Amino acid sequence: MELNGKKKLHALSLAEKIQVLEMLDESKMSQSEVARRFQVSQPQISRICKNKEKLLADWCSGTANRERKRKRESKYSSIDEALLCWFHIARTKMWDVTGPMLLQKAKELADIMGQEFVPSIGWLVRWKRRNNVCFGQRHPARAVHAPEPPCDKVPAPASLSLPQLLKDFAPENVFGCGEVVLLYKAMPGREREGRERLCVVLCVNGSGTEKRKPVVIGRRLAPRCFFGVNTEALPVLYRSSADGQLTQELFSEWLTDFDREMGRQHRSVALVLDAERRCPNPEPANIRLVFLPPRPRHDDGPSPCPLHPDIVRDFKSRYKRRLLGKVSSIGSETNSSPASIAASITVLDALHMVAAAWDKVQPSLVERCFGEAGCSKGKGSLGPPSHAPPRGMSLEEFRRFVDVETELACPPALPPAGTYKEEEEEEGEGEDLFGSLPTKADALKALGTLRRWFECNGSAEGVFQQFYSCEEEVERLCCQ
Repeated sequence: MELNGKKKLHALSLAEKIQVLEMLDESKMSQSEVARRFQVSQPQISRICKNKEKLLADWCSGTANRERKRKRESKYSSIDEALLCWFHIARTKMWDVTGPMLLQKAKELADIMGQEFVPSIGWLVRWKRRNNVCFGQRHPARAVHAPEPPCDKVPAPASLSLPQLLKDFAPENVFGCGEVVLLYKAMPGREREGRERLCVVLCVNGSGTEKRKPVVIGRRLAPRCFFGVNTEALPVLYRSSADGQLTQELFSEWLTDFDREMGRQHRSVALVLDAERRCPNPEPANIRLVFLPPRPRHDDGPSPCPLHPDIVRDFKSRYKRRLLGKVSSIGSETNSSPASIAASITVLDALHMVAAAWDKVQPSLVERCFGEAGCSKGKGSLGPPSHAPPRGMSLEEFRRFVDVETELACPPALPPAGTYKEEEEEEGEGEDLFGSLPTKADALKALGTLRRWFECNGSAEGVFQQFYSCEEEVERLCCQ
């Protein structure tokens, strides 16, 4: 019997608070039931509901630390806001802002406001952390558009004058960014049944040596499968929007983070975008935006793409091969149909398969694609990447399956919540003299448990890539 009746304080992070709101909105659970599930008190759940609008605003802003459990406001909030406003003005003017300069400016602002305040190094560190401020050499950059070709020509990507626009950048400093629509649980022959989709934003440099972490966009703010997951440790970034598309706000958030990272590395890079993407305000300081021209009016074909179609097709083929392998390996040990197994694939499952597929795209393919498009000095002509079809499918069937998103004009759909459950292994006949050996179902279940442990506890950089290779080998052995 415990002598101390005090309960251990359990504070929820911003991500967990959003999960609480999702659970209350989508289910019939009471506040007390949700409190028991998250191991907190009912009054804490009540306070979360009371602050719903503010929590959702912090979540959607993209600047809040989503794993932070308490948000402590600065004692000198007016000085904080004034200094942040001055800092943004200094960035737009390309000033080289330093720590001592900020300390001096903070003191000047405090004197103007009539407050007795002496800024310290510790205060400056906390101010930078609160406002996601980082220093770095500022490089002037300007958004430019590739000139639109004459109307009597239907240009190939190599004739868009990109070499002239990018002549000052080495291939490793030229990035292409594109969006990929992915029916993440569709199966061959049943594509119209698995219409839940995700938008995947891919970005890579011209030499193929630097792949940005994919951004996956869905419609749900915090899917149930994220319960207990440390989303910051995932190998992809998950964001949400009302229509499941890359909005201008999400793009600006991603571009700002990209710009800050390039500033920390003292790099000036170019980013090739499609014509439909609007230029953010203010423009990034370390990234030169190059917009492809819009499609000519008389041309009914697709608009020029900043990410080569063969890179997109290679990524999608790797994802769908992995999806088929997962469904096949689970089906080999259960009585469930492939369609029912695929329908139970969660958004979290899809995020890991996206990361695995993107990691397998070869740098040599990326380099040749950029060279063919005129974005870098890649050598050699390029044809469509050839992948041997999975077992039981012809090459033409697999190609149609990979390109199914372009053939089906499907509206975004909400994915049903749920996870697949593996059926218990039936008892084998006969007596095992050496004890119970692990079955294929045990191996698959152990992989899911290990991945879940990594997700919830964080892991060293690169461990997910090693895990994916292990997972692929287990699934291959299960299908033998």
